[in-house]
Amino acid sequence: MRELLPETELASAAALALLCGSAAAVVVWKWLSKRHIQKKMEEARRTRDEGVKKMAKAVQQFREQVPSDKTDAILSLPLLELAGRLQEGSLSPRTVLYTYIQKALEVTQQTNCVQYFIPECEEQLQEIQQQREKGLLYGIPVSIKDHIGHKGHLSTCGLVKFLGTPEQEDSVLVKVLKRQGAIPFAKTNVPQSLFNLSGISGPVDGIVSVPCALGPMARDVDSLALCMKALLCEEMFRLDPTVPPIPFNEEVYSSSAPLRIGYYDTDGYFPLPPCMRRAVHETREALQAAGHELVLFTPLHVRHVMTELFLKTFFADGGRAWLDVFTGNIVDPGLKPQVNFCRIPRLGKKILALILKPLFPRMADYLNALCSMRSVKEMWDHQHQIEVYRSEFIAQWRELQLDVVLCPVLGPAFTIGFPGKLLSAITSTMLYNVLNFPAGVVPVSTVTEADEEELKLYRGCCGDLWDRTLKQAVEGAVGLPVAVQCVALPWQEELCLRFMKEVETLSRAKRAA
Repeated sequence: MRELLPETELASAAALALLCGSAAAVVVWKWLSKRHIQKKMEEARRTRDEGVKKMAKAVQQFREQVPSDKTDAILSLPLLELAGRLQEGSLSPRTVLYTYIQKALEVTQQTNCVQYFIPECEEQLQEIQQQREKGLLYGIPVSIKDHIGHKGHLSTCGLVKFLGTPEQEDSVLVKVLKRQGAIPFAKTNVPQSLFNLSGISGPVDGIVSVPCALGPMARDVDSLALCMKALLCEEMFRLDPTVPPIPFNEEVYSSSAPLRIGYYDTDGYFPLPPCMRRAVHETREALQAAGHELVLFTPLHVRHVMTELFLKTFFADGGRAWLDVFTGNIVDPGLKPQVNFCRIPRLGKKILALILKPLFPRMADYLNALCSMRSVKEMWDHQHQIEVYRSEFIAQWRELQLDVVLCPVLGPAFTIGFPGKLLSAITSTMLYNVLNFPAGVVPVSTVTEADEEELKLYRGCCGDLWDRTLKQAVEGAVGLPVAVQCVALPWQEELCLRFMKEVETLSRAKRAA
């Protein structure tokens, strides 16, 4: 026994050394990985800063030639008037481009909204001036969101894994915009992984049950209509055969016939703040006074849609695909609550959901949705449930003989740090992602002191953490825009825009009175 003791001690020492060495290797590996991430991020920041400096220098040279009072006038022009002046030649594309770049430089210093400037915009400026035919968007500067591909530039969705892999060609959308004479000059920031309020899309591919769609943002509805006219063109139909080759229907958009409009101010799942519900009621009154017919409409089974159709679509694998995109990435603080929920072991989620069910049913539903691990047969059945729900919803719509629907939208803008904490509040817009209906948002008012006072009485529907969090998220919003949502049936984008235009016209008339 005395002879074996040194060998036992030697083996123990070796095991301890191996364990310590392994732990040290893990620490070193994590340090190297973190350092690698930091280097890639620093390189991306340098590229961005260099682009900003280049654009700032170009703008400075431009300002030496063009007085500021002329550029201010350009920024105040509605898109239709701006497009008309560019078409007729009373404004030059160069003047308009550098005016917008200058404004973007000013705004991004305050909000960090620009991810990259696109230096190739100067080359495109030369190209469009040599084209024989001027497109509908001739000389119009446009920004595109980060996830929309532009040749030679990154589409990261805020994820380190996509740094260093620039796009090899323009996306279809960018190709069509350029064909119509628009000049993409900047890429703007998005929430990390595109997972946050008012929609989900991005690096998790293959989710077709609840489709996501691209749409323009502008200062007025006529601008949106012009963008749609430009996009629904032969170039789009050629590049993307899945888009029905149907040009924009101007007759529908320009119609003044009275509409039969369904409306609701709550979906029964997540009551919105008083200012957003007020916006629906004031808009309903204005539409009625203008000769339209308003009909109360109650959307079907929204809780079922949220928990069984929407969340269980995205988390059909328990959230693994979404978590995978964060491998080797720093997680944005706004997303950490959602990421941490996904990382809880499946059994832990089930137990936690069971405990929370009596007091916090919506949070329990959310956790149960994160537990789903579906077979192929279950996925087929799930897809069938979505198809059945769409049919039921359309049948309800048809039974009431509706043209369009007026409803609330989540808002006003949240205090920084809150969007990632309120995924469940997105039902107002999520519903129409599930249904795949065209929908648009129109600002109609602003938050008032009276809204702020009424917010103090807000209790939501469950009195749970999410209700309290929403109240905190929108406090102190006096003066911020308040909007409503306008919805139409599939393939009726022109009717949706026509309804949005009616709402916009009436709300502007009220503010001017």
